[in-house]
Amino acid sequence: MSRVWEVPVHDSTRVRDARIAAREACGDAGLDAARTAVAELVATELATNLLKHAGGGRMVVNLVAPPADGAGTSVQLFSLDHGPGIADVGAALRDGWSTAEGSLGAGLGSCKRSANAFHLYSLPGRGTVAAARIDPEADGRGTSAPPVPAGGITVSLGQAEQCGDAWGWVRSGSLLTLLLADGLGHGAKAAHASSAAVAELRHCAHLPPQDILRRLHTALRPTRGAAVTVAQVDAERAELSFAGVGNAGARVRTGDSWTSLVSHPGIVGAYFPAQVPVRRVPWRPDSLLVVHSDGLPSRWKPPEDPRLIGHDPSVVAATILRDAGSPARPVRDDTSVAVLAPDRRTRTHDSRL
Repeated sequence: MSRVWEVPVHDSTRVRDARIAAREACGDAGLDAARTAVAELVATELATNLLKHAGGGRMVVNLVAPPADGAGTSVQLFSLDHGPGIADVGAALRDGWSTAEGSLGAGLGSCKRSANAFHLYSLPGRGTVAAARIDPEADGRGTSAPPVPAGGITVSLGQAEQCGDAWGWVRSGSLLTLLLADGLGHGAKAAHASSAAVAELRHCAHLPPQDILRRLHTALRPTRGAAVTVAQVDAERAELSFAGVGNAGARVRTGDSWTSLVSHPGIVGAYFPAQVPVRRVPWRPDSLLVVHSDGLPSRWKPPEDPRLIGHDPSVVAATILRDAGSPARPVRDDTSVAVLAPDRRTRTHDSRL
């Protein structure tokens, strides 16, 4: 799932590019014609809204694992802008609402109905972030997608096709584990390393973070290696355990304060430290964890808006990425942001990545 599509949308010709990106992503994911048509529709609506309402922005398309007990690969569509924002998001999601002259106002409502999951966050004067997930199978009519405790976004350096970053999550009993990997360097070989780390997690998610990292070190030896962070929530103990090797960052929110979690120097698959420190902190219903690769500017600010913190993790991750960069501060590396929120589902079986 290392392929990434990023489309700057600043004129009408790029709406077609966004639609083509969605179609290509569906082809890579193996989605059928009906699901591909849905993805193309959502991409077209989101890209059109960027032009009509925000004066432009960008679309990002990722391949992700479907939630919990789903099979196959899903397509995640992101729309990010720094436009005027939406004062009433609820109204904007209803058909017939529009601020653009001559618009039917069905775009966002259509996206919400068509996608398996659709989330929208907007702040007047700061812009809007939308995230739509297209799964291999359509939801039943009238049903809403269950909440997912983890979400993320990846973008490539220079809009390259292959991204050296990857993330994934898995449940195992009372444990929920989030992994983020940053393959050494860029391109296909870096993508191979990070993807191998995510794939191996499904076989060792029952282990504590430091042992997961040791297993990954063995699995990544044939690759060029990666920086890897592992965060694991034990629901029974209400505790988060964190361990990382390499240059990646993390911050956890407890109450109204944020605490940095530090990784240990090294490269998983190449130079593994003799000891891996593990940080343990309480995990509360209002906690939030953000992990990211070193492509994110080091001085990024954690979100302060309580409305955003309560949003779907994919939207939180995309908003952090959007707000951390600008044309004056372009990213200088592949960049990934993954977010872990309290799990609102009570499952005790393993789930796939």
